[in-house]
Amino acid sequence: MSGSAIEAALAVEESLAPERGRGLGPALDRLAPLAGLAGLLGLWYAAGLVLESVPAYAAFAGFAPGPALAAFRDLVATGEAWRAAGPSLARIGQGLACAFLLGTPLGLLIGSSPLLERTLQPPFQLLRMISPLAWMPVAVLVFPTWDGAIVFLIAAAAIWPILFATAAGVKRVDPVWLTLARNLGAGRLGALRAVVIPAVAQDILTGLRLALGVAWIVLVPAEYLGVTSGLGYAINDARDTLSYDRLAALVLLIGLIGYALDAALGRLAARARWIPAT
Repeated sequence: MSGSAIEAALAVEESLAPERGRGLGPALDRLAPLAGLAGLLGLWYAAGLVLESVPAYAAFAGFAPGPALAAFRDLVATGEAWRAAGPSLARIGQGLACAFLLGTPLGLLIGSSPLLERTLQPPFQLLRMISPLAWMPVAVLVFPTWDGAIVFLIAAAAIWPILFATAAGVKRVDPVWLTLARNLGAGRLGALRAVVIPAVAQDILTGLRLALGVAWIVLVPAEYLGVTSGLGYAINDARDTLSYDRLAALVLLIGLIGYALDAALGRLAARARWIPAT
């Protein structure tokens, strides 16, 4: 995702924010998400009926809501859900941490220097368009363990949303704030700490939220090979044993965990809006 695209998306989100919720009563506002989830469940149920009624698809009837939800309950009750999710969450955390520690400073530099932006945009855009999974053979050769290779792939996928969102946020900082900070005696580091970072905190968290979505998608196929733990390994094992109800339950688990993580980062981003004291 390019810097201009992220900047435009953030601007649209800000312009639409005051309109959200207008014209909706409190009850309707609370019921709307439930209605969307109910519609998704209805589509899932209809697909399950098709699988059960067509003989050619009868072997995949475990994907239907009934068997899948029963398998999901067993995953939670036996603790298998947490044993599978734990290693995956650890890899996601390490990969996002690496992407954050690299992407945020680079984004601050690029956003504050037009010359640096023009210099680094072409190579960064080129690297961004390479699928992270294409680096798998290189990662296997470079890193001594599969865990290290997977963390690298996650970081390679997650760094770009963080970097470009941070750079876009820096370019939107009001120059008046920086001038005021300099007039009050703040140097470059002082202005960065007192003005720039608080002003772009919401952009950084928004980029981190986008990075989480990309990393969560990369995680599962990255865990198909080499490792013997994690959600991707569990899905591969369920497929090999033709346990389609368990496979569907694992897919549901991945969706729920990803939704919870995204919601948490969304709340943090919403709280990070900075309004300078006047």
